[in-house]
Amino acid sequence: MTGNTRVVVVGGGYAGVMAANRLTQRDDVSVTLINPRPDLVHRVRLHQLVGGSDDAVVAYGDVVAERVRLVVDTVTRIDAAERGVTLATGGTLGYDYLIYAVGSAGAEPGVPEAAEFAHQLATLEEAQRLRAVLDATPAAARVTVVGAGPTGIETAAELAEQGRRVTLVCGGVLGPYLHTRGRRAVAERLAGLDVTVLDGSGAKVTAVTGTSVRLADGRELPSEVTVWTVGFGVPDLAARSGLSTDALGRLLTDETLTSVDDPRILAAGDSAAPSGLPLRMSCLNATPLGARAADTVLSRLAGEQPDHLHHGFYAQCLSLGRNAGIYQFADRSDVAVSLHIGGGLGARIKEIVCKGIPQHLAGEARKPGSYRLHRAPGGVAKRRRLLDAHRAEAPAAAGRAV
Repeated sequence: MTGNTRVVVVGGGYAGVMAANRLTQRDDVSVTLINPRPDLVHRVRLHQLVGGSDDAVVAYGDVVAERVRLVVDTVTRIDAAERGVTLATGGTLGYDYLIYAVGSAGAEPGVPEAAEFAHQLATLEEAQRLRAVLDATPAAARVTVVGAGPTGIETAAELAEQGRRVTLVCGGVLGPYLHTRGRRAVAERLAGLDVTVLDGSGAKVTAVTGTSVRLADGRELPSEVTVWTVGFGVPDLAARSGLSTDALGRLLTDETLTSVDDPRILAAGDSAAPSGLPLRMSCLNATPLGARAADTVLSRLAGEQPDHLHHGFYAQCLSLGRNAGIYQFADRSDVAVSLHIGGGLGARIKEIVCKGIPQHLAGEARKPGSYRLHRAPGGVAKRRRLLDAHRAEAPAAAGRAV
């Protein structure tokens, strides 16, 4: 079916798929989803791919509405003036509205030789390559995981549960997002798995070789396999296309997720920076941001005023191997509180979350508009207070790419 309004969604992750499905509420809208892979990468299971317990992909046929046209390709440039995108395989696609949902990937390591000798796993291909390396490496080999955020913690636990000799190098604090109580619970679980945890300022990596990792305090750790999980970056498509971005490269938008440059371009997920104060990069935020961006387009088509962000439910859920996990609660400012659920129940909650993401997407594909956005009481006012405080402390770094 073709419609009167063409919407192109760039990026087929959680945010992009949710946005594409939601847009099919109107029969006069045609939706094209552009993604470089033929399947959805189930990113919250990439550490399981590395551990061998899941392939971390979901067929688009299971989660994308039939009316959405899937184009397996990469967008190399957005031409806002002409309302079109250039594809890597040649040709262009025109649009009336564009939703920018290109997601995030691992940041470039700023450590000598890390790019050559360490393995990242922020993308499907990186995780698959790391899996192959581990399959070819003796079980007794020493594995060093650098970075103690969610990816590092989950990967360390997954590999240790298999009997691997794992050292987790924090470069600071174990689980920076976690509350002290939650951090203690994670540390206890890792200790039970015989993971060596190195934290503090001296545990920052200064160099990586093919057989070792060197720390700031002079220690040199033998490491047959080094896994790098430090930081996230975003694709530079927006900047290369001359659109305004924040310092990391996320597309700058207002509170309706509309680009500050062009009312026909919106952003969702990890690559969006509403008002220069982006939400935490996470699946928890990606899916509702995708729905919110679609709702902004639908509101404009209906001649209505789009709603502002009012997302107000925050938490962090980590698996600690297949048999334990932690669900860390947070307040409306996305700051962890003392309450958490751990152990086997934490693992079951994490599995429910992992299964729930494609279920939400599939539900929206079957019945567009059915996904309910969580509207926190006072959420808009809370967001405004955060923005006011952010602007008072340090105005967002923004600039137009040249």
